[in-house]
Amino acid sequence: MNVNYNFRFQDGRNVEFKVTDQPRAPKGNMPSWVQLDHCQCSNCPLKASAGDYCPAAIEILPVVEAFQSDDAYQKVDVTVKDDRRSYVKQTALEEALRSLLGLKMATSGCPVLAELKPMAVHHLPFANTDEFIMRTVSHYLLQQYFAKRGHQEPDWNLTGLVERNKRLQLVNQALWQRIHSVCEGDSNLKALLNFFSMASSVSFSLESQLRKLEAKMEGEGH
Repeated sequence: MNVNYNFRFQDGRNVEFKVTDQPRAPKGNMPSWVQLDHCQCSNCPLKASAGDYCPAAIEILPVVEAFQSDDAYQKVDVTVKDDRRSYVKQTALEEALRSLLGLKMATSGCPVLAELKPMAVHHLPFANTDEFIMRTVSHYLLQQYFAKRGHQEPDWNLTGLVERNKRLQLVNQALWQRIHSVCEGDSNLKALLNFFSMASSVSFSLESQLRKLEAKMEGEGH
């Protein structure tokens, strides 16, 4: 997997990030907020010891350092290229960062966020709430279909999906606390808060989100 994000600001500044399925290794002197025991997730299965780092924090570190002083609402031209196609959009920085951070977190090597890695392979930049719900639920149901084919008990009621997103929320909250301690601007904070709110919709209002999608799909059928 190779995904490139290019940010072009109105003042001419260009910033580019490449995301692969290989977690980033820590190099040089790392800031204290990426240490594993700094705001460690309450459900983290990793054991903190001297010199250990949070995989997700290491992965998003370059993004935080690049944009920590930027205004979340400024317009940027963003080009996203993967091995199959390109996406181009002029949008607020926070929307583009939400998309980039979500991809980086899923491929970071974090054992909790690793549950999102299969979705990252089919990354959709700038997804809105409806698209996020559609992709999340569809992917989960496909996993249940494969489970049934493998003679396992499928979860058609999406109970496991809700539980999974509750686990992910704990990670999102802890990462927000990490970034809050270092950001001068608000771009990264708003991007994570936006990402967190979308994940929350799967846990706390999945049924209502599905009803909205159902109504839209029925409307399209007429």
